[in-house]
Amino acid sequence: MSGWEAGRDDEEAGAVMRTVTRQLKLWREAAGLTQAEFGAAIGYGEELVSCVERGRRIPRPEYLDAADEVLGAGGKIAAMKGDVAEARYPKKVRDVKRLEAEAVEICSYNNCVIDGLLQTEAYARAVFSSRRPQFAEEELEQRVAARLDRQEIFCAPKARPLFSFVLCEATLRRLIGGKMVMRNQLDRLSEVARLRNVDLQVLPLSREENSGLGGPFRLLKLKDGASVGLSEIQLTNRVITDPKETTVLDMRYGIIRAQALAPRESLAFIEKALGES
Repeated sequence: MSGWEAGRDDEEAGAVMRTVTRQLKLWREAAGLTQAEFGAAIGYGEELVSCVERGRRIPRPEYLDAADEVLGAGGKIAAMKGDVAEARYPKKVRDVKRLEAEAVEICSYNNCVIDGLLQTEAYARAVFSSRRPQFAEEELEQRVAARLDRQEIFCAPKARPLFSFVLCEATLRRLIGGKMVMRNQLDRLSEVARLRNVDLQVLPLSREENSGLGGPFRLLKLKDGASVGLSEIQLTNRVITDPKETTVLDMRYGIIRAQALAPRESLAFIEKALGES
């Protein structure tokens, strides 16, 4: 179970969870079960059932599946798993995921870590574990799950966006999580670089010019023709919608792409790094 306290100021997620917990309680009471009896039937303690019904804990998918079966809900409770899964994630993650779903092109430059859409689970966990002050264990797992969930955009059933990633060579050399984690991460990059809708480029440290020294950023080009920039530096997360600023980011990203190795050369560079790892 994941703690709910971190999201109490999130009105949207709060409304979802109030609806879910109210339904769980109504179904349990309609079945004539006390919290203790219900908990015993689905394999959880009375205290945990109470916490779920009071909105202090977010039920996991297996909790909802068990509740659906025991209460004879015919799939009505289990059907709430998708909404609950969304509510588990921080609001900014949900907002970014929605923007990505509206994008026809996603551009990303990073000189710190591998872009989140490209990260393996082990690499993502190592990145979040490096944070100071540290995340609580539940929040750490929540953030890892949210990051992996966003990667479903690569296999979206509808039209998939075009992806352009430029990674500074430093992100390939930095042993986040250790050698084996990085080896698997480089292998993942090699796989993604071969996708038809992905251009993956590496900006070598040997380049004399690097227009991305100001830090990582992303640029999403939406279906309606608008562009949105995303910047995350230290304690600041910023969504950039001013056309003057997004134009600057678009121009800067184009220059960075020109400074980087071509996609085919970049794939060879990644595979060489993989062989050396």
